Amino acid sequence: MANLKIQTKSAPAALGAYSQAVRAGSSVYISGQLGLEPGSNFLSPNFVDQAAQALKNIEVILKEADSRLDNVVKFTIFMTDLSNFEDLNELMGKLFINDYFPARSVVEASRLPKNALIEIDAIASH
Repeated sequence: MANLKIQTKSAPAALGAYSQAVRAGSSVYISGQLGLEPGSNFLSPNFVDQAAQALKNIEVILKEADSRLDNVVKFTIFMTDLSNFEDLNELMGKLFINDYFPARSVVEASRLPKNALIEIDAIASH
């Protein structure tokens, strides 16, 4: 089965030579999402707002791929300041209320594209 490019206008366009997501077999691989608002590419200066928007972007990309947030098996999260870790945990705790939490890695990075505070990529089942 050929890999399928996933693209939606409901999430920000890719900032470079990559796809928003790719479906390969029964897996969906979502490229790193910043907290950019679709259309305007506005990036809030607030960490929680950026994190919430990045997760919304992932959610609409998953929908385009006929999947959903509950199908995420792994998040990789890059943050410019790990002191926001508790805010991230609180946000994700509200997002996944049925005691299902995907696997997750969190890494502090010195800088992210567009000077974002957070970038999140995901792997989901289809």
